[in-house]
Amino acid sequence: MFAGLGRLVHRRRLSCLALCLGFAVLSGMWGSGAVARLKSGGFDDPHSSSSLVAKLSAQYFSNSTPDVFVIYRSDRLTIDDPRFRGAVVTTLARLPQDRVRNVLTYWSQTPRVAELASKDRHATFAAVQLAGDDSAKAAAYDAIKDMFAAPGLSVRVGGGVPLAKEFNTQTQGDLARAETISFPVLLVLMLLVFGSLGSFWLPLVVGAFSIVGAFTVLRLLTMVTDVSSFSAEVITMMGLGLAIDYSLFIVNRFREELARGTDRPTALANTMATAGRTIAFSGITVTTALSGLLLFPQMFLRSVGLGGMAVVAVAIVGALVLLPALLALLGHRVEFGRMPWRRRRTRKDRREGGPWYRLATSVMRHPILYFVAVMAVLGVLTTPFLHVRFGTTDVRVLPTSSPNRQLYEAFQREFPTGSKDPIDVVLSGDLIPKNFVPSKKRPVPSFITDYEDRLRHLPGVTSVEITGYADKYAAVRISVRHQYGAMTDQARDLVRRIRAVPPRREALYADVGGSTAAQMDMMDSLRRGLPTVGAVIGLVTFLLLFMAFGSIVLPLKAVTMNLLSLGASFGAIVWGFQDGHLAGLLRFTPTGTTEPTTIILVLLTVFGLSMDYEVFLLSRVREEWDRTRDNARSVAVGLQRTGGIISSAALLFLVVIAVFSTAEITLVKLIGVGMFVAIVVDASLVRMLLVPATMRFLGPANWWLPRPLRALHSHLDLGEHDEPPENAAPSAESAAPSAESAVPPAESIPVEEEPVRVPDGVPALEDVLVETVPAPRARRQAQRLAELRAERRALRTVPDRTAAAGLVDHGHGPGRHDGAGPAAEPTAVAAEPDVRHGPTGEFEAVVEYGTTGEPTLADEILRRVAAVNGRAPVTREPREEAGDGRSAPRPQREIVPNPDGPGWHWKTPEE
Repeated sequence: MFAGLGRLVHRRRLSCLALCLGFAVLSGMWGSGAVARLKSGGFDDPHSSSSLVAKLSAQYFSNSTPDVFVIYRSDRLTIDDPRFRGAVVTTLARLPQDRVRNVLTYWSQTPRVAELASKDRHATFAAVQLAGDDSAKAAAYDAIKDMFAAPGLSVRVGGGVPLAKEFNTQTQGDLARAETISFPVLLVLMLLVFGSLGSFWLPLVVGAFSIVGAFTVLRLLTMVTDVSSFSAEVITMMGLGLAIDYSLFIVNRFREELARGTDRPTALANTMATAGRTIAFSGITVTTALSGLLLFPQMFLRSVGLGGMAVVAVAIVGALVLLPALLALLGHRVEFGRMPWRRRRTRKDRREGGPWYRLATSVMRHPILYFVAVMAVLGVLTTPFLHVRFGTTDVRVLPTSSPNRQLYEAFQREFPTGSKDPIDVVLSGDLIPKNFVPSKKRPVPSFITDYEDRLRHLPGVTSVEITGYADKYAAVRISVRHQYGAMTDQARDLVRRIRAVPPRREALYADVGGSTAAQMDMMDSLRRGLPTVGAVIGLVTFLLLFMAFGSIVLPLKAVTMNLLSLGASFGAIVWGFQDGHLAGLLRFTPTGTTEPTTIILVLLTVFGLSMDYEVFLLSRVREEWDRTRDNARSVAVGLQRTGGIISSAALLFLVVIAVFSTAEITLVKLIGVGMFVAIVVDASLVRMLLVPATMRFLGPANWWLPRPLRALHSHLDLGEHDEPPENAAPSAESAAPSAESAVPPAESIPVEEEPVRVPDGVPALEDVLVETVPAPRARRQAQRLAELRAERRALRTVPDRTAAAGLVDHGHGPGRHDGAGPAAEPTAVAAEPDVRHGPTGEFEAVVEYGTTGEPTLADEILRRVAAVNGRAPVTREPREEAGDGRSAPRPQREIVPNPDGPGWHWKTPEE
């Protein structure tokens, strides 16, 4: 299917580009309007008791928490001075009645409420309720925000509506600044990583396509549901990050295919059949992880999950349609302007096997040592999370220059009450009269006053008053003010005490709300939902990995490894933000708590991205395992071929994430730092060291699949498989060993059109014969290996099955010749051997055999490699039928230089 997609995109490359360009232009014009429609907040559980109180207050009462909160202060006058009162009352009386629903001041209360006056009586505050729903309130505030200035008084304006507006404005500013800072850095790094002028700009195109497309989806979502402003931050981070990941993987595979000599359509088809399939599967896995956010009731988490899923979906389309179309146009020009460092690196990798292969061989030699060392480091990084203390955010997440934060700090400093947000209790039931207004003739019912008295005697309560009667609903709201901060342990204890005070009438129901109760309800909601979300995501991820890799061990290992990365990330969050160790560096105010929704957001986002890297690595490991059935070699080769891709993708992604740590909002900093640490740990310690070490000592158990599940997997197989086009003959270039693989696949060796004659008794099956030599530290052994490689190059002849191992060509046609008689008849012989570092740190001569009737050049190479080790040579001799029906090996023969000229021949008994 994916190979067919590659061929289709190649044939219709101009049409695909036109469609993608048209979609991007329309998305940029229409989708950008999604930012203005995003909401702030959304941390509350809509099904909780506190949410019910908030809805009733908004519908039937004026909110006890004001929409606009205004502090008036005078250095000379007190609030008892008529001039102070006149300035405030006159100013507020001028507010348009169609915009303002209610205004509460110190002088509008009888008797006076002491909490409305500051400790020094030089300041007071006014609580303004705006008219209409949320959008109408935002418009009303924009219309009256410049009308609060009172002559002779200093003014600070804040509250829920101004806070939401500032939050959205600050988010957009952080987003624009992040893009401005990260873009030039990404350009330089992508040129370094991709190594050519023809390819480094491809991730930017895919990233821009992903982001604008995701914002279009986001705007569609805002038409049917509320979406948090944080989704814009997530779309930008993940859009660029996924574009980099996917582009690196596809471009690298496309280059490999071109290097093998395949034509452009075939190279693109093979790329899509392998890398394209892996990216599609990886995108499904990331989307599965993000879909877990939809199971939480909080709008913040749900909308971020929707935004993340949208950007992943569009990024997959960009990687599987837009990027292949660009590669189809570029072809070999993808290597245009190749940088010098990439040419040097390619030559070095061809000579020494590459740094990632050397790292893999080191891990293969000492897996237990690496496993213990990495686990110790991860344990240290995770330790701070053991004393995590969860709590919701307040205006301290804003910068110190924020007007809302300045108002909050002034209120905390100057007014006697510890919190401006009371604990609201809504009494509802048939006993409460509708359209009730208390008067002398209609006093407040005794069961309500009795309930008030019991609340008034709770510790820490400063006042209890009825703040609203429902017009058309049988309910009354009681506001309980206290001396504690809204997010303190004492305030939470007070909420529990209030909830433990039941009405004394059976027909009455008490629901407790306010910011403190909302925080507690949110925590309870997360505790209830997280196990279910974790179980669903874990199960679906397990099934997807099972279908892709045909193992039940690898999915369990992958999930476990991802959790280890997350533990280190959570430890860094607690250490840096809750404990405040990063406060000076990142310029924020620590609150002593960790916001739980951001932890969950980091958990699911990083889990998906870590699984992205896991799929990239395991897909190549599985490909090598299917070919060789050698676990150690499969892990080493898989790490060699993906280590550079994963580390480069992580580096570029880290640039995007790191910029978000410069945001003004602390929550954005926290998310950026958490994801930064998780990606660093995952891409370096876990994916490069811990995963290979674990797979090394698990051995073949990595691929264990119980017999009853094998048939199921054969029907559900989603693994990566090569799907070369039909009638695609590989070129001669592909037969030679490349820098990427010392042993070329059998398909890469051209086959003569006429049948190859196979001697009787020799199985027509290919196998791999490996002679290993321990890797010495002495310089002499390294020189011997260099000499051996030089001899290999000197002995090399035409790379085909009948002449790849020919000793000398005397002009009589292809075949082996011993210098004494006519050329031998053509038979299937070994491909050219290679000498390299093995996964256990030993030198290996690797020979891919066909059927052979005579000792070949491969045997000579094996003999010389064995000589380096001081052992008897390993030979592969054709078999002859003995008298008892068993095969007997022929006597070993030796190859010697021709005495009368260049070339080699078999040593005769006379010599």
